[in-house]
Parts: sequence; structure tokens; C-alpha cells
Amino acid sequence: MSTITITDVSKIYSGGVRAVSDISLDIADGEFIVLVGPSGCGKSTLLRMVAGLEEISEGTVSIGGRVVNTLDPADRDIAMVFQNYALYPHMSVRDNLAYGLRNRKTPKAEIAARVAEAARMLELEPYLDRKPRALSGGQRQRVAMGRAIVRKPAAFLFDEPLSNLDARLRVSMRGEIRQLQRRVGTTSLYVTHDQLEAMTLADRLVVLNGGRVEQIGRPLEVYNRPASTFVAGFIGSPAMNLVQARADDGALHLGEERILAELPHRGPVTLGLRAEDLRIVPANAPGAVRFSLTYVEELGAQRLVHGQCNGQPIVAAHPSEQPLPAEAALLADAARLHFFDTQSGRRI
Repeated sequence: MSTITITDVSKIYSGGVRAVSDISLDIADGEFIVLVGPSGCGKSTLLRMVAGLEEISEGTVSIGGRVVNTLDPADRDIAMVFQNYALYPHMSVRDNLAYGLRNRKTPKAEIAARVAEAARMLELEPYLDRKPRALSGGQRQRVAMGRAIVRKPAAFLFDEPLSNLDARLRVSMRGEIRQLQRRVGTTSLYVTHDQLEAMTLADRLVVLNGGRVEQIGRPLEVYNRPASTFVAGFIGSPAMNLVQARADDGALHLGEERILAELPHRGPVTLGLRAEDLRIVPANAPGAVRFSLTYVEELGAQRLVHGQCNGQPIVAAHPSEQPLPAEAALLADAARLHFFDTQSGRRI
């Protein structure tokens, strides 16, 4: 069983700086886990501790039921895929794929079979005799993945492997990585700052902020029920609208505007609204909140309309084929409102 268990793991640098604080995570055999968060949130540090490239200050990491805290990276039965590919420029694709196996004194016939299998799986057969400099960025990334696959490790660790690719190639490579992982079935831990990449790849997301876990869950669970204003503002494009409101007498108040909503909370509250859960309607529509348009982003099938409600910025999605009213207001789907405690930022 190629499970990974992270228990109360912390990374403390000199001076008492905590890059990672008390993180616990159980990764099932064959599961694809994505660590996501902004720069400096601790995701790469956590990955490097699992890999053995960073010393663990506190807690334990187990791979396949074996505590690996004191083991060298080569002894942890993992394979890493880096953003810079880490290929040997003087070697052919074939030799890059075979290099790790030769170091382990794997029999030649087995090396040839594994290299051929990985090349077929990744459609690298026409390039086996080329050097990395003769390959495109996407082809180099496939070689890096192939080098990990041939080892048949207990786990794959991906450190922002697509960040050096252009936007179009990133989309296609996302699909290739996900299909490949499902086909091979290897437990995978993947780091990215790109929330769209995280949403499309993960079985489960681990959202990190300031070295701590904000939320763990399936992508749609995290999107539909963010645990905090941080998660709400980070996951989703555009980010969830977060506006300050007041709950009183069974209603929400945005300044002078009143919205009927059942809420046991009284006093200040942060209201979360996804752009797709808002409808732009004429200003005289019943129950609508006045909306002052600022500018429009045309995205093809839909447009993102930026504006303000009671002086607070809000973005709403609107079909491109529908004209915008001269004087606009917003209607929100009452079933899709999100409420957060104003002080803690946690979901109510």
C-alpha cells in the first residue's frame, strides 16, 4: 500500500520562523492530492520534507507505513518531477529515461522494457534518440514524467511541473498528467499556486495559508463550501465577492439595501457571492440591489461585469448575448449565499 501519512509536521527555521505548522494529512493509495496556495504558504516546503530535501523539524512522515524522517531521498521510494525538468542535456531521451534504473543496477532487459513502456505511454517513441535541446517544453516535461514512471515508485511528487509552459500547453499537459496518473495508479502529491490547475487535477485539495491548512476537501466541496474567507477568495476565477453586511431582524443589510435571508447570526457578517450566482436585472426589479457598473470584461460565452453595491466592489457574470440594462441592479440566488464571521473569517 503506497500511502503517505503526514502527522503534526512543522518546519522551523533559525530564529523561530515557522514555514509550516502542525500539518496532518492522510493520503490514500493511488490518490492524487494537490497542495495549493499563494507564494510563501509552505506548500513546496511541505513537499520537500516528504521528499527528504528539507529536514523535518517536528512530526513524522510515513510512506507505505514506514517512517522516513531520517531516510535519504534515494531511500524513500519516491520520484520527483520538477518545474525545470532536471534533464541531463548531454544524454538522449532514452538515456535520460534509463539513468535512474542503471544507477540501481537494474538488469538491461528490464531497463529496455520499462523505457519502451514509458515512451509508448507518453508518445515519446519518435524522440528517444534526441537530446533535450531538440525537444519542445511539453516534450521535455513528458521526458521528466517518464523518468519518474520507469522507476515504478511508491509515490510521485510534483513541484509546480507546468509553471514554465505557456498557457495553451499547460491546459493540454494538465489533462495528460491526470490521465497518466489514473492509468498508472501511483499515489501523487502535487504542488501548484494555480487554483484552476488544482481544481482540475485533484482528487482532494489541501489549501494552505501562512504554513497552515485552511481546508481539505474535494475540489467542488471546497469551491461550493469554502471554510474561510481566504479559501473563498483564493479558489475560483473570478474570486468570490466578499462584502461587508449586517444581520438584523431576519434580514441582511448592505448599507441602506435590505436582503431577506434566514440567518441565526446577528451583527456584522461577511457575505460571499459567486459571480455566477448573481443576475444583472433592471434597476426596478423587485428585491434587487442597486448596482453601479464600472467596466466589462468580454470573455466570449460570458462577460464579467464589474461594479459596486453600496460602495463595495462586486463582479457578476452575464451572458454575452444578453444586453446590459442602462440602469442595473443585482439579484442573488438566496440558496447560494455564503456567510463568514467578520473577525475570524471562518464560515458560519
